[in-house]
Amino acid sequence: MNLLTVENIAKSFGELVLFKDLSFGINKDQKIALIAKNGSGKTSILNILSGAEAPDKGQVNYRKGTRVSFLEQEPKMDPKLSIEETIFASDNEVLKIIRAYEKALNNPEDTEAYQKAFEAMDRFNAWDFETQYKQILSKLKLDDLNLKVGLLSGGQKKRLALADALINKPDLLILDEPTNHLDLEMIEWLEQYFAKENMTLFMVTHDRYFLERVCNEIIELDGGNLYPYKGNYSYYLEKKEARKEQEAVEHHKSKLLFKKELDWMRRQPKARTTKSKSRIDDFHAIKEKANNRRKEHEVQLEINMTRMGSKIIELHKISKAFPDKPILDQFDYSFTKGERVGIIGKNGTGKSTFLNIIAGKGEPDSGKVIIGDTIKFGYYTQKGIAIKEGQKVIDVIRDFGDYIPLTKGRQISAQQLLERFLFDRKKQYDFVEKLSGGERKRLYLCTVLIQNPNFLILDEPTNDLDIVTLNVLESFLLDFPGCLMVVSHDRYFMDKIVDHLFVFRGNAVIENFPGNYSDYRAYEDSQVIEKREQKESSNSKSKNSWKKESTANKLSYAEQKEYNQIEREIQKLENRKTKTQNEFTNPELSGDDIAELSKKLQEINIAIETKTERWFELSAIIEN
Repeated sequence: MNLLTVENIAKSFGELVLFKDLSFGINKDQKIALIAKNGSGKTSILNILSGAEAPDKGQVNYRKGTRVSFLEQEPKMDPKLSIEETIFASDNEVLKIIRAYEKALNNPEDTEAYQKAFEAMDRFNAWDFETQYKQILSKLKLDDLNLKVGLLSGGQKKRLALADALINKPDLLILDEPTNHLDLEMIEWLEQYFAKENMTLFMVTHDRYFLERVCNEIIELDGGNLYPYKGNYSYYLEKKEARKEQEAVEHHKSKLLFKKELDWMRRQPKARTTKSKSRIDDFHAIKEKANNRRKEHEVQLEINMTRMGSKIIELHKISKAFPDKPILDQFDYSFTKGERVGIIGKNGTGKSTFLNIIAGKGEPDSGKVIIGDTIKFGYYTQKGIAIKEGQKVIDVIRDFGDYIPLTKGRQISAQQLLERFLFDRKKQYDFVEKLSGGERKRLYLCTVLIQNPNFLILDEPTNDLDIVTLNVLESFLLDFPGCLMVVSHDRYFMDKIVDHLFVFRGNAVIENFPGNYSDYRAYEDSQVIEKREQKESSNSKSKNSWKKESTANKLSYAEQKEYNQIEREIQKLENRKTKTQNEFTNPELSGDDIAELSKKLQEINIAIETKTERWFELSAIIEN
């Protein structure tokens, strides 16, 4: 069933043409991701679909009665309302019924109103809905429902807007970078939520694992054209490579044909027949096609890093705490040359505070931070770049110097550096205030790297960057010979570039884990299973004992049999999941094979979640 049809939309800002003549449709149950470079107009497309912005031409047609929710990057909400009031401010009929019921509970004298509200709760099955929306708020760490929106951080506002969108269960949910401001636990919960809920999604996201596990179709906007791929991220990568190879072949053919036609044009008679005029028109079309080279920038930065001495950074018993929130407690660590550390943990556990202390932007309450004499920091923070009025892109880089030293005595100019980070010569003379959010982040990265650091600290560098730029950054970091510390919620990014992790557990507990993020998740999952087995062992009764006890709050024979079986079933499913995930690495997989594996993996994840929930239900009966 078609929910939305886009017909020949276009959008420009002055002389800058973002896109034109774009057409596509969205059908029920599709989970579509839009991929494009920063500055291509992704957010403008989302705004047009949601009705927040009008196209310069073309139209968007919705199926009658289609309910749409839009998660913006910077949601607009009434700062005077509380979290709960914001949720109830929607037009959702079930939420209004729950609101009426809660009002009736606070006014017990009005028995008629209470009875009416109670019956409405039954009629609309609102009891389950109430449980579900409170669970969503809890998962997104929005537990204080009376907290005013005006007191929330930017990340909390984004999570509240996401919760509001999920709770309303729209026919179409439009998402602009939904994983920004979510910690890793929240992102993985959201993946599972979308896997089991029949929701139609259209999103822009840079999170490639999220794309892999949630989306069943990808649309790429490249060179002003839309290219649809009926599969997840792995399928997209395979088919895009095949498309580029085909385009290279076509380009070569066009050049040969152009040469042939050029010879004919030079030899043609002055008198032009109708046939020759037609051929001349064809020649101009061939020329345009032959000269339409792809502007792909393969970034290979070889910056000549300042030499590092034997002493890097030493942390001696450093402690840091805020009121009622300990961050560090007698923490010791000495960095070695070439170390690559990823930092993960829930929001609010002190990751950014830790980075500030190392970079000298903050002081510990006690302890010492000893920095080697040769250490030169490059610190990328979440604040981004400070925009000066009237400043152009090239001027921002030249503030740090005109040239950068490369290996083997070479150097590149500020202009060449910008080109390597996907700013062409024309873009370099644009005003900074005209840049998109992702382009500003890309420019900020350039300002950090041009300073030739040997110790890079990156705090959420992947936010708002497109996938093309992420690949550029990853390539640079893989070749970077210095030390690296990075905080990121991008699991794909972390898996590629870090060797070990600092896991911030909260309450000043920091664990040093030897491996990348996928290694860590595999270890954590094995620990959960081990704890379940220990719990089952400690709670189990002998065969004769449990029969003699009162059965008031104990398991029936059938439930006991199910309880003993379910753990083995969960383990089997986990093994199947690992096996299925490993199958994705087979380079001989076709697009259909990848789509089938994705479907299979989704079914396994749903089965694991269902059986785990049942296991907890039975465990609760045993404990009572």
